[in-house]
Amino acid sequence: MTIDFETPKPIAQMQTMLQSVAENMMRTTSREFDENEHGIPWDYIEFMHTAMKAAGGGGGLTPTDEKPKEGAEKRASIGYQKLAAQIEMLSWGDVGYYLITPGGGLGAAAVQAAGSPEQKAKFLARFNDDKPTFAAMCMTEAGAGSDTSAIRTRAVLDEATKEWVINGEKIFVTGGDKSFTEYEKLGKGFIVVWASIDPTAGRSGMRAFVVESGTQGVSIVKLEHKLGIRASDTAVISLVDARVPYENVLGSPTVEKTTTGFKGAMATFDATRPLVAASGLGVARAALEFLKEKLKENGVQIRYGLPRNKLTSIERDVIDMEIMLKSAWLMVLKAVWMADNKKPNALESSMSKVRAGDVTTKVTQKAVEILGPIGYSREFLLEKWFRDAKITDIYEGTGQINRLVVARQILGYTGAELR
Repeated sequence: MTIDFETPKPIAQMQTMLQSVAENMMRTTSREFDENEHGIPWDYIEFMHTAMKAAGGGGGLTPTDEKPKEGAEKRASIGYQKLAAQIEMLSWGDVGYYLITPGGGLGAAAVQAAGSPEQKAKFLARFNDDKPTFAAMCMTEAGAGSDTSAIRTRAVLDEATKEWVINGEKIFVTGGDKSFTEYEKLGKGFIVVWASIDPTAGRSGMRAFVVESGTQGVSIVKLEHKLGIRASDTAVISLVDARVPYENVLGSPTVEKTTTGFKGAMATFDATRPLVAASGLGVARAALEFLKEKLKENGVQIRYGLPRNKLTSIERDVIDMEIMLKSAWLMVLKAVWMADNKKPNALESSMSKVRAGDVTTKVTQKAVEILGPIGYSREFLLEKWFRDAKITDIYEGTGQINRLVVARQILGYTGAELR
């Protein structure tokens, strides 16, 4: 078996196009939308929707079963590998912008992980519509953050109408506003709401429900003001007697003595945590490249190949940052390769997320530290990248939670045995 680290042609071509977008559309207005939080860069959204449809990737960032075209041999999908490369490049441009790139996001990932073939056909097809479309996942609650099994949102089946009636409140919903609010310029999006159909059943009672935009009883009650990723909306969503069609439940509508509902949530994270890691590493790469550019302007060249004790402190720092960045990216590649090849990747997924969270934070912080006033000044985007970086370690499972997942996988403990 040979291992080939050459970037497949479809991915390389896509990266070239996205780098142009990042440089000419994202970087040029990064500061504007960082300072005007909750503003919507419609030009970017509409351009990306049109461009990605024309490129054959659907109308946004949604995993596909795309395979390399060159060669006659049978090859595995590169859908997640391509998506990771897309996300890394867009986040290099501006991570807040990346988060408002049209597509399914976490909402589509939940449908893919736990939905039936009919549900996938119904809900995922809309990302190829004429208008840009968004989807989001609603899991976190005030009393259920990292412990997703503590969710209190309730879904009750109305036998007379065969509808689910959902009550609860979800917080920190990334992209919740664009996924649910019916903007004239957007297609009909949806949110995926995690709720319990039987609180006495614990994790076995957890299910995900597709709640389409405009559903009565659902409202955006707040948009958060944040440290970073300010171009992206983060919403609080309230559900009061919200009625959802019976067929919109992802997975079995009855409670079995298993944890299949909870496993559906975890399968979603197994697919998306490496993508969050890729996003963070795009931010880290931007910071590192800016640092090296400014050092070069000031006559500081990194002398590769010398013994470590012959290097200056700054040279050692830069080389260490490069090592961290490249090693973290290899972990992402392994996790998404496993996803494309339908291999269980819970361990690799969480490991890549942990490593990327650490690396992104350390690289951006060290870049600010080395450049001093230049790094701290709002004249440049580095201070913004420093603020944007920390979210990598927080959403889609905090660093602490992912360390627990890694430990359980390696040591063979259950969640109850190692908390």
